[in-house]
Amino acid sequence: MFEQFGFETVTPMQVSVAFALIIGVMFGALAQHLKFCFRSAVVGDQDSKPVARGVWFTALGAALLGTQVLVANGYISFEEHRLFTQELPILVILTGGLIFGIGMVLTHGCISRLTVLAGTGNLRSLTVIIVFAVLAHATLKGVLSPVRVWLGSVTVPLGETASLADLPGGAEFWAGALTLAAFAFAFKSGINWRSGVLAVILGLLVPVAWVGTGFILQDEFDPIVMQSLSFTSPMANLLFWSIASSSIPAGFGVGLILGVVTGAALAAVSKGEFSWQTFETPGQTRRYFLGASLMGVGGVLAGGCTVGAGLAGVPTLSIAALLALASIAAGGLLAQYIFHPKGLSNLTAVDAH
Repeated sequence: MFEQFGFETVTPMQVSVAFALIIGVMFGALAQHLKFCFRSAVVGDQDSKPVARGVWFTALGAALLGTQVLVANGYISFEEHRLFTQELPILVILTGGLIFGIGMVLTHGCISRLTVLAGTGNLRSLTVIIVFAVLAHATLKGVLSPVRVWLGSVTVPLGETASLADLPGGAEFWAGALTLAAFAFAFKSGINWRSGVLAVILGLLVPVAWVGTGFILQDEFDPIVMQSLSFTSPMANLLFWSIASSSIPAGFGVGLILGVVTGAALAAVSKGEFSWQTFETPGQTRRYFLGASLMGVGGVLAGGCTVGAGLAGVPTLSIAALLALASIAAGGLLAQYIFHPKGLSNLTAVDAH
């Protein structure tokens, strides 16, 4: 569709950066206002968990509904997407999800939440982003890539059932069931209507990104990758682009991350929430470095983070994405069981804000 706009001086890739910046700014601002965080929804305290769970599942329900409406109307298709493999790399997904979940508990937030917090002046989160990006890139293309390849060699054949849409009932049934379940969880949490509306808007950014990169910006002579909200691969791309921009052009992922930080900063400043924060003890520093490393490796192995595999992945009805999100949740619960109360009871409340 891109060629119909008649642009002569810009490419689809260049426009995708601007598009991603807009999406990222909106996500960052909304996520900061809503304290959007999967970790809090899974292992938060008694006060934060119901609110976080309501926001997260409302956003997921909106993302599911919006994405599947686009699929049903033929605007986008996931047939060739990496999440739909006939040989499910079960070991690498389970391993990656578990260690990502452990990492997000150690850092007191998943990578999407910490990216938002970096925009509010949280230098702990900025440190996590840097370490995360380095380890993610090392796992994608560096010294840790042989481990990824080895773990990925253990597969389970799915045949023609790589998606829930391939199961009895079809896409309409499974999309409807998951959407209703997500909204039911959100309603049970007691989410208020204002937060619910904002969470719906946040969730709808997922299908907007899918259709933007997969339909509106597509040019058969200069195609770009169809993608949506994600933080693992974009963070690695941002790192690589920042040190070699003269040879590596910016893409959707770079624009997205920069937009998220900008949107979160604008929201924090407007609400008087911007505050410089740093590490308080050597122990806290070690914990954050370890958690960032685990998330960087785990996010690549699992095929995405809580947003890439979860908020954006689950709406595709991918079995791999569902398995990744479940593994991340299991890792978070395991870490909470192991480290709480001895290991994590001394976490300061400021870690999550």
